[in-house]
Amino acid sequence: MRSPDKPSRRPAGLRIVGGVHRGRRLVAPPGESVRPTSDRVREGLFNILSHGNFAASGLPFADRPVVDVFAGTGALGLEALSRGASAAIFIENGRDALAALRRNIAALGESERAHVVTGDATRPLRGAIACAAAFLDPPYRSGLAAPALSALAASGWLAPDALVVIEIAAAEELPSPAGFALLDERVYGAARLVFLRRDGVATGEQPQLENS
Repeated sequence: MRSPDKPSRRPAGLRIVGGVHRGRRLVAPPGESVRPTSDRVREGLFNILSHGNFAASGLPFADRPVVDVFAGTGALGLEALSRGASAAIFIENGRDALAALRRNIAALGESERAHVVTGDATRPLRGAIACAAAFLDPPYRSGLAAPALSALAASGWLAPDALVVIEIAAAEELPSPAGFALLDERVYGAARLVFLRRDGVATGEQPQLENS
């Protein structure tokens, strides 16, 4: 979640927007080193996952692990834990972000289900678990989303049917990652959410996400 761009407005506060931890506050590092996904964007994202076609048989990550990449405060992975994920792995390498992330995990009492991996998301350690969903929030316009996703897949972090959500700048280009099918895209102000399925069908019938 670190961004080289100076955001025009930092969120006044961060909170979990749904699930068992709904309303609980999260901390973020001071300054502009971290650009947390806003409550509005997270709420829109998880509403899509909760009520779209992917939720026909329940949440796509229910009782399954997720990975939060460029984790920053850990808001995305902690939101998934709040809503039923069995575990969350957080990949981050910023010192201040790691401190905030660990504080948030402890404050929510999620130390047993949350696992922090310190390192570069484009050169991750070998995955200890294959995750049902991956949330990637790299710095805007950094070009890191596609190489990080390819590295995660090659390192064993993603299940064969993994759902991937990438947050990038609204007008930012995202090269089509090999082995992933584009399902949908949504724009929320300066942010764009890109939904992909690993080994999905690139053409023909594709599941469409409902409006949030």
